This record gives sequence, C-alpha cells and structure tokens, in this order.
Amino acid sequence: MQRIGIIGVGEIGRAIVEGLHHGDGAPPEVFLSPRGARTAAALAERFAGVRVCADNQEVVDRSDAVVIAVRRQDHREALAGLEVDDDTTVIHLMAGVATGELRRTLGTGAPIVRAIPLPAVRERRSVTVTCPAHPVVDALFERLGGVLPVADEGAFNAFSALTGTLTTHYAYLAALTGWATDQGIAPDAADRYVRGLFQNVGHSLGDGTRPLHQLAADHETPGGNNERIRTTWFDPANAAALGKALDGLLADLT
Repeated sequence: MQRIGIIGVGEIGRAIVEGLHHGDGAPPEVFLSPRGARTAAALAERFAGVRVCADNQEVVDRSDAVVIAVRRQDHREALAGLEVDDDTTVIHLMAGVATGELRRTLGTGAPIVRAIPLPAVRERRSVTVTCPAHPVVDALFERLGGVLPVADEGAFNAFSALTGTLTTHYAYLAALTGWATDQGIAPDAADRYVRGLFQNVGHSLGDGTRPLHQLAADHETPGGNNERIRTTWFDPANAAALGKALDGLLADLT
C-alpha cells in the first residue's frame, strides 16, 4: 500500500499517521481530508509525504486505500456524492455503521473492511480488530501493532462494545485517587501512586501465557486485601450490571 487517504482526521486518524511514521520502514504517502483542518495541517507540517487535500473526493482519487473515520451521525452528509472506484480499498472505522449501510451510501463495489484501531497505534502497540480479513488492510494494522481479523460483524460488534469500557477504567482510577485524597493524602501523591500501581499491572498483561483469571488469582492471597475488595465490591450483582450495560451498547451497535 503506497498511498493512504484519511477522511475525518480526529484522534484516531492522527494516531494512524503518527504510527506509520513511528519506528523503522518507509511510510506510505498519506492524503488527509480537510475535516479536522487544524490536526491535518499540523500533521502535514510534521511529516514529509503527508498532504491535506481540497476535499474528500481528492483524498479518494489520490489513494489506494481510504480510511473513513468520521462520526457515524455525520457519515451520510460527509460522504454524499463521493465516488469510490471498485479497485480502492475502504477501511471503515465508524462504530454502529454496518458494512451494507456504508456500501449503500457510497454506491461502490469496492472492498470494505471494518477496523477498530485504538490511539496506541501511534506507538505501534495496539492490536486492531478487522472484519473481514483482508491482506492489505491486515498488513497495515500488523505494522501498527498487530491485527486480529474476525469473520463476521456480530463478533466485530462485540469487540467494538468492549472498547466502550476504556474511559470507565480511567474513571475507576480517578475514583481511587479521590478516595485516597479523602483520607488526607495529597492529591498529587495519590495520583502518582495509583498511576504507578496500575502501570505495573499493565506490564503483567504482556504475559500472554497466563489467562486473565489466572493473573487475578496470582495477585491474590487467600483472605487477603485484594480478595476482599474483589469479592465485596466486584460481586455478582456488580458483574451482572456491567454485562447488562455491555448488552445495551451491543444492541445499539448492531
């Protein structure tokens, strides 16, 4: 893939461009839409071979593969009248927009591949789910940290729902620092300690030889502090509430 276009240059679009320029290997040419003009202009200034186009059609015309990363509520307006040749590969990042719906909007026979890249692709350390498998698209995301192809949109939507838990994790950490502050600990000290505590947990996640339930067990002492908080706070009712929230999100995405 020598030329990549991005329509909708927000946080994920920027992360993809930065990831393509991170580490070894010559990056492809990148053509950016004027949507997200400030971010697009900043990327074009930072990286050689990155250009801002006059409109979305120019992005498509110059690219072998086009990443569509606009908000789902805006996609019909943003893509109206766009002509996409059948030999262009479309990489579709919009949660809650089915492949068939996007194909009708574009009126194209081009291959359409859904993907869920996360901001960590900028450091090439995030696994991206794709649907369906496609050699060109999968090679792109393998370069950006790894790829996990799935065969059907049902499984893809389940993975998409899982991404909706990210900010809950941050809010959980913020709640811990807030509790520590209530105990008289200085906010900066509480923040530093909680960050360090969970950064260490992040390192243990890199051990793919142990399933997650085993990691939890390995960090607990029977009758100890960790077991106490897990069993008294993250009890079956709490777990069921989380499952219900995910079920509702999945229904909306489907």
